[in-house]
Amino acid sequence: MQQYSDEQLMLLIKNKKDDALHELYDRYAKLVYSFAMKSKRDPQFAGEIVQMVFTRLWTTERGYDASKGKFVNWLLTITRNLSIDLLRKERKQEALVPLDPAMEAGTAEMASLSFEDPLSRRLFKQQVEEAYRYLSDNQVKLIRLFYWEGYSLSEIAQMGGEPVGTVKSRLHQTLKLLRRHVTPWREE
Repeated sequence: MQQYSDEQLMLLIKNKKDDALHELYDRYAKLVYSFAMKSKRDPQFAGEIVQMVFTRLWTTERGYDASKGKFVNWLLTITRNLSIDLLRKERKQEALVPLDPAMEAGTAEMASLSFEDPLSRRLFKQQVEEAYRYLSDNQVKLIRLFYWEGYSLSEIAQMGGEPVGTVKSRLHQTLKLLRRHVTPWREE
């Protein structure tokens, strides 16, 4: 495989010859890695980019076109584009607002309640269901989706076409209202 040109190797890769991919990897993995390190000085990030680039080479339907330039330039363009995409994705994740600590404390308090006997469990459940009458249908639905059905805040926001911050705020207000109408239940 070492005697093949980059263009010939790409034709073989298009025909799913994995030896050709291994050869290109051996030739260019270090270059792709160092190029990705320039985007973000993080070895894990660069390693992920290398994996993504060579996966893209294997899966892409459009191959390298020699009439448009050198193979190495095309490869580094793919590297740059994937690096930018991954950086954007990371920034988007970092921009998500964390759960309000006060809300977390209330949630932990509710979760930490343990009911050894079925009667205590039934009484608490009855109290919660009675408190539902103070909530709107949307508030009850929000509680059910988040706590009982296990949807994340972002999934609930997507379902309702709302920003995540709005859903968090509604959940916080709903929990405050619910706590007001549920007698604190502690096992002594």
